[in-house]
Amino acid sequence: MIDLNKDIKYIKGVGPNRATLLNKLGIYNLKDLITYFPREHEDRGKAKGIAELEDGEEALICAYPVARMNEIRIRGNLTLCKLIVRDETGTMQITWYNQSYLKNTFKPNERYKFFGKVSKKYGKVEMQSPVYETENSNRNTGKIIPIYPLTYSLTQNTIRKIIESGLNEIDGKLEETLPKYILDKYNLYDYNTAIRQIHFPDNFANFNLAKKRLVFEELFSMQLALLSLKNKYEIKKPGIEFSKDAKMSDVIDILPFKPTGAQRRVLEEIDRDMESNKPMNRLLQGDVGSGKTVVALIAAYKAVKSGYQAVIMAPTAILATQHLETFNDILKDSGIKCELLISGISKKKKTEMLERLEKGEIDILIGTHAVLEDNVKFNKLGLVVTDEQHRFGVRQRSIIVEKGNNPDVLVMTATPIPRTLALILYGDLDISIIDELPPNRKKIETYAVTKGMEQRVNNFIVKNVQEGRQCYVVCPLVEENEEIDAKSVMEIYETYKKQIFPDLRVEYLHGKMKQKEKDAIMEEFKNGNIDILISTTVIEVGVNVPNSNIMIIENAERFGLAQLHQLRGRVGRGEHQSYCILKYQGNSQIIRERMKVISSTNDGFVISEKDLELRGSGEFFGTKQHGIPEFKIANLFEDIGILKQVQGIAMEIIDHDPLLEKEENQPLRKLVDEKFKDRIEI
Repeated sequence: MIDLNKDIKYIKGVGPNRATLLNKLGIYNLKDLITYFPREHEDRGKAKGIAELEDGEEALICAYPVARMNEIRIRGNLTLCKLIVRDETGTMQITWYNQSYLKNTFKPNERYKFFGKVSKKYGKVEMQSPVYETENSNRNTGKIIPIYPLTYSLTQNTIRKIIESGLNEIDGKLEETLPKYILDKYNLYDYNTAIRQIHFPDNFANFNLAKKRLVFEELFSMQLALLSLKNKYEIKKPGIEFSKDAKMSDVIDILPFKPTGAQRRVLEEIDRDMESNKPMNRLLQGDVGSGKTVVALIAAYKAVKSGYQAVIMAPTAILATQHLETFNDILKDSGIKCELLISGISKKKKTEMLERLEKGEIDILIGTHAVLEDNVKFNKLGLVVTDEQHRFGVRQRSIIVEKGNNPDVLVMTATPIPRTLALILYGDLDISIIDELPPNRKKIETYAVTKGMEQRVNNFIVKNVQEGRQCYVVCPLVEENEEIDAKSVMEIYETYKKQIFPDLRVEYLHGKMKQKEKDAIMEEFKNGNIDILISTTVIEVGVNVPNSNIMIIENAERFGLAQLHQLRGRVGRGEHQSYCILKYQGNSQIIRERMKVISSTNDGFVISEKDLELRGSGEFFGTKQHGIPEFKIANLFEDIGILKQVQGIAMEIIDHDPLLEKEENQPLRKLVDEKFKDRIEI
């Protein structure tokens, strides 16, 4: 049996230095290597005659130099190498910049293959910096060539050779991961053929079949895992039937505002779930600012008035504290005791609080990951609410659920996911959507600007700060990185503080700071003691500073649309008109299209559809889902057909074999266990 866990550094052509570079790509062992799929393929199979070449196409030619290479020094340290080549149909010029070492590479009258982008202007044909090799070599031309996503200082050539070494090691010895009856019924390639043909296909028809097989497996295993999980919830003992006498309307009537129609609809769904004897497992999707917290509060009220405790789990201490303020404010006259559990509290206070929790003297516990710890014991836990699902995921959810006796679960997210996709991704949950914003929310004016507008933007910030407002500035990175030229937080902070806004109170925040420092700065910002807060995306989730009305996003082209929409939702929370200004670089069509989408709509669901379409699912979630593995090859937008197909197949299999115990389904059991063992307790 082949050892797929073999350390990458022992694969032929790797060694310790290259292993470090491969680790950056998430490749640590042989399995990671063979499943590091190409992002595209180039057809370098059939050579064209020079006379047939068209402007802008990528093409292969087979030609010979008519003379030695000519090297011209243009200026300073810039040199241009020119080579004139000819075939049976015509001549063309090939140029390279600053590659003097090529001077003696090409011998006149010997044939070479060149593959690159063609430029054809005024009758002159040219190719710049093409891939080249001798006529008899077939390493980089003469076939379909895979192109991989790369890291700094690893070339396509190098990674191709390493992947070829990996494929030679496994050569036909991989264990099949799908049962034979599935392969036969759906006409799928076997695993060994699929893996070889996805990297080095003999032709595009074979590549398509290989891709279909691997996409099928990836989506199929996910569906099986989610359905097994849902099954686990449903097979388990019955859930809690909360009291019909504990009326949600008691809280709705004392709210300082009128709930939207969407909030009322969702509350009815939750009320029905809570009063039934089936455990509630519901996903609540709602755009930034749509009022999910109030829905959670009302559900918690019903649980407490039925004699149970509730726990609300938030991703950050700031957000948990904010929730506590909201809960105390609305429930102050209801006799309900709410407490906060975050990592910063003193040992003495924590011990005392945990004792009260276990005795049932605390009704609603609001906290961060701290609530998952073993020593957090409830007296009678009836409702679990997790805020921002993608920060916690299925595994943490199951840890907290175990602290109660089959409690109801409400999972909330402000990351809008197209409904069809949500049904499939969260196959273990029922879905509710708040698709309406409170009537008092003003539309956030959004502008995408380039470098030339910098001064106008700065003047606009000063004007707003002088009127008493505050501003966020979000940057993509904490420190300079060779691969990504985005300005770091510290660099922008220095520029803003010393050069642009010397008279304003400027502070910074980033993920590498201690939680205590972050909380202290956020507190200062909330209290109006900071005018401009420069930050990484750590401010993305749920912070509520109504006085802040400007969100500036540096290098906006580096963020996904869904993430830009999330960040924009940090402003627009008070009575003042709010603005989101996206500074972007680059002029590609996709960048322009994304900026246009985000500027023209505030609807998170429209944005998420577009984000999925433009970028595919790999990056769609922004943060890695804890509950769902990143897709290596499936694209949820392109592969929605396969997704729907495998969902039906998975349902049929789970219906007949809920625990995948039948002999024919053993490969499926193994596949699900392997892919999800660290993520889902099935």
